[in-house]
Amino acid sequence: MTFNAARLLVAFVTILGFAGAALAESVTVTPAVQKDCEWDYHQFCDQYGIGSELLDMCFKQNGPKLSKLCVDALIAAGDTSQEYVDQQKKLLGK
Repeated sequence: MTFNAARLLVAFVTILGFAGAALAESVTVTPAVQKDCEWDYHQFCDQYGIGSELLDMCFKQNGPKLSKLCVDALIAAGDTSQEYVDQQKKLLGK
């Protein structure tokens, strides 16, 4: 692993840790989240209960893999912010 990749990984894990501690809330399951995140849920996090804190953490850990529809629904539901999403994209170079 290169030095820059290691730094990025450490930064990402640190931010996830702080975000997880600060936002250790369950996912708000609105009809849009239910509809637009169905594929993402089954693809990445179906071992966790709907609306659970573990599901919220799983979605955050898999954030870069989530579909745009799901991310937009989570933002609209107040489960994450556009600023957080933009920050994660910037960290990942997207």
